[in-house]
Amino acid sequence: MVVSINLAPPLPMDGHHLPDAPRRNNRDSGAATWGPNMRYFIDAEFNGFGGELISLALVPEDEAAPSFYAAITCTNPQPWVAANILPALQIVPLSNAEVAHAFADFLGAANDPVIIADWPEDIAHAALLLVTGPGRMLGVPRLRFELIYIFDFDAAVTSAVPHNALHDARALRARSLEDEAG
Repeated sequence: MVVSINLAPPLPMDGHHLPDAPRRNNRDSGAATWGPNMRYFIDAEFNGFGGELISLALVPEDEAAPSFYAAITCTNPQPWVAANILPALQIVPLSNAEVAHAFADFLGAANDPVIIADWPEDIAHAALLLVTGPGRMLGVPRLRFELIYIFDFDAAVTSAVPHNALHDARALRARSLEDEAG
């Protein structure tokens, strides 16, 4: 599924509360929503340890629901990133603002999503993607992050396309659900 991009201006924030302005929420537009507390497995690729975000993917627990995958232009990649991550993207990178708005729109169609990560930087990059400036963020519905540790899991080994955030998130989903099933 291709995520549509809406370049509406960011909503101002007052502390931790959304303003009274209408929220960017696809539920208000009559768009389809998915079940409450849907779990999404996340993966992010970035320009080296602590580097800027390059790509982000969310895959739902329910494979019938749409996934999110987007890449951001990386103008000064580290050599390892240039050799291993950029060739694996398989999509055309967009600007940070375009990806941020697409991500917020995607989250707007979710119903209290739970985003599950196996690496703390994935959560940090997803949260920072919603920040548009000092005291400002894109309006999204309530969402929760969960950090899990899966012993002996390495997406680079189990992914169909290593270092591709979409395929790595799918590998995380498969392993996590496999472990839960026992």
